[in-house]
Amino acid sequence: MMKRTTTKPLFLLTNDDGYFAPGLAALEREIRKLGDTVIVAPETEQSASSHSLTLQRPLRINKHRDDCYSVDGTPTDCVMIAVHALLRSRRPDYLISGINHGPNMGDDVTYSGTVAAAIEGSILQIPSIAVSLADWESADYAPAARAVRKIVRHFGDWPFPESMLLNINIPYLGKKAYRGALITKLGKRVYNDIIVEKQDPRGRKYYWIGGEPEWTEIEGSDFSAVNAGFISITPLAIDMTSHATFRKFAGTKIKV
Repeated sequence: MMKRTTTKPLFLLTNDDGYFAPGLAALEREIRKLGDTVIVAPETEQSASSHSLTLQRPLRINKHRDDCYSVDGTPTDCVMIAVHALLRSRRPDYLISGINHGPNMGDDVTYSGTVAAAIEGSILQIPSIAVSLADWESADYAPAARAVRKIVRHFGDWPFPESMLLNINIPYLGKKAYRGALITKLGKRVYNDIIVEKQDPRGRKYYWIGGEPEWTEIEGSDFSAVNAGFISITPLAIDMTSHATFRKFAGTKIKV
């Protein structure tokens, strides 16, 4: 159990790339300038784990140093363990998940372990942010981490509506400056050749899920903003109800 006496805000940091990921380390270095931090992240990479929760086996926690723990489970497991076990004596003031290696935009947020951790934080009524570096090649997370710190300072006193989180995607521009940050909506992408069929040495078929996405240019979308050199900030709602359909058919009685 962690006990603290400081009045600084406490940031819970997690991800889906693992506690050892360079994006998480870069994020920690910057967020420490704003308050206390504690890392509770997966023991191994959990990309595309979505909002899965481990219920069929026990979870184990490893302490690597002060304020850094790993859990042999999913990003959602990590948030649950952090809030309900490790940090029972002091509830986190904010949760930041990332910095993910690769983008989490458009439809891909439904698969993302990075976004799922922020979803769980929001469910637990903790202001939560998911952050991704929208580049597969770069290993330099420092510019993105500095941008996250500035964004957090901007939104720090903003009351997050219930069941809402921010999904941030940051382009990699090398030494060029970001053009700014835009509030965006989710974009749209289509995967081509998503299933790759192979054959093992014994003649049995096996399959890889993969493929390259094709993005649609939609005005105001996360992809369009990132593609133009802007940081994309997309507010996501956890409530998946189609409220337009509900309002249209509310009160309808269906005989069964």
